[in-house]
Amino acid sequence: MASAAENPAEYIQHHLTNLTFGQHPDGTWGLAHSAEEAAAMGFNAIHVDSMVWSIFTGLVFFFVFRTAAKNATAGVPGPLQNFVELIVDFIDDTTRTIFNYSNSLIAPMALTIFVWVWLMNFMDLIPVDWVPTLASAMGIHYMKIVPSTDPNITMSMALSIFVLIIYFSIKEKGLGGFLGELAFHPFPKFLAPINLFLEGVTLIAKPLSLGLRLFGNMYAGEMIFVLIALMFTGGLIWGVIGGVLQWGWAMFHVLIISLQAFIFAVLTVVYMAQAHEVDEEH
Repeated sequence: MASAAENPAEYIQHHLTNLTFGQHPDGTWGLAHSAEEAAAMGFNAIHVDSMVWSIFTGLVFFFVFRTAAKNATAGVPGPLQNFVELIVDFIDDTTRTIFNYSNSLIAPMALTIFVWVWLMNFMDLIPVDWVPTLASAMGIHYMKIVPSTDPNITMSMALSIFVLIIYFSIKEKGLGGFLGELAFHPFPKFLAPINLFLEGVTLIAKPLSLGLRLFGNMYAGEMIFVLIALMFTGGLIWGVIGGVLQWGWAMFHVLIISLQAFIFAVLTVVYMAQAHEVDEEH
C-alpha cells in the first residue's frame, strides 16, 4: 500500500501485469521483470499466473464434484451433495430447454464451463493486495490471480468451443451442407459471395463474443477493485469510504461473476444447437 500512495499509476500497472515467462530479445528464456519486458517477448511467452490459477480452479471443481459423486447416497443427502445436485439439475434443465438433439457431450460441457468460469471469476473477490503481497514476500514480483481477466484464457476457451462448433456442423450436416449454409443463406445462390461474407462474419463473431465479453466484464471489475484499494491510501475518511465501496462492489460483483459464467455456458449450448440444426433447404 505504500507504493500505491507514492505512485498510483505504477500500483495499478503492477496489479494488471501478468507473471510472464518467455524468450527475451537476446534469445535467453526467463521471467519478465517489467510490463515492457513482457510485451517485448511477444508470442514466445506464457502467463504463468493465469495458467496456474486456471488449473487450480479446475482442480477445485474436479475434486469437489468428484467427492460429492463418490459420497452420494440415495438416502438423506448431505449439504455438499445437495449443493452439487442443485447445480447439476439447473444446468441440465437449462440445456434441455435449449438443446433438443441427442449428444451426451453438451450437458457435461455446459456444467464444466459454468462451474469452471464461475470459480475463475470468483478469484476476483479476494482482496487485490493479499495474494500479490504474499507472492512478493516469496520473491515473485507479479501475480494476477483472476484467469478470466486474461484474454489468452478467455479466448482459448472460446476458440476451443469454436472448433467444436465447426466439428459438429460438419458432422451433422456434412461438409457440403455446412458450406451450403454459409454460401446460400440468407440471399439467393447467385449472391453466394455476399452470403459467404455475411455468414463468415457471423461465424467468427461467435468465439469473439464469447471470449471478449467475459474478458471485458471481468477486467473492468478487477480495475474497479484496484481503484477502490487506492482509496485506502488517502487517509481515514477515504479509507472508510473505500471500505464501504469495497463491500458494496463485492456483493454486486457476486451477481456479475455468476451472470458471466451463466452467459458463457448458455451461449455455448446455443451455438452447439445451431451446429446440430440441419436446414433442409440447403
